[in-house]
Amino acid sequence: MSLEPYLFFSSGTAREAMTRYQQVLGGTLKILAFSEIPPDADPGMEMAPDAVMHSSLTMDDGTVILGSDDPTGDGGGAKGVALHLSYADSEEVRRAFDALAEGGLVQMPLAPVFWTPLFGACVDRFGVSWMFSVDEPDNG
Repeated sequence: MSLEPYLFFSSGTAREAMTRYQQVLGGTLKILAFSEIPPDADPGMEMAPDAVMHSSLTMDDGTVILGSDDPTGDGGGAKGVALHLSYADSEEVRRAFDALAEGGLVQMPLAPVFWTPLFGACVDRFGVSWMFSVDEPDNG
């Protein structure tokens, strides 16, 4: 079994968001726009030709994040969900946190907590909630 988060982006920001996640997290990004759907296929929704029907970001370790522009236009219904990134050292946590928090909202600045040497949380500029931590004690 694998669990793969599927993110819905309002206002046509899926391409920008998924491209940003690739810049920050690395991996291979594939994007399928509505204009690339075969003419005989009916996606069952009306969207702009450049809107993202489906995208996948596959990291080197096999982790996958999926996403698309939200056909309902309301940003989806998920509440109380965050993607958690865990790194082996504090330097990588700081890099990812700073990059994803840029233009967003820092909910909890990176700081030591009793369960990990470094923890923080933010909502990025695309409205996705993220949490960050260090896998094991480090000297960073």
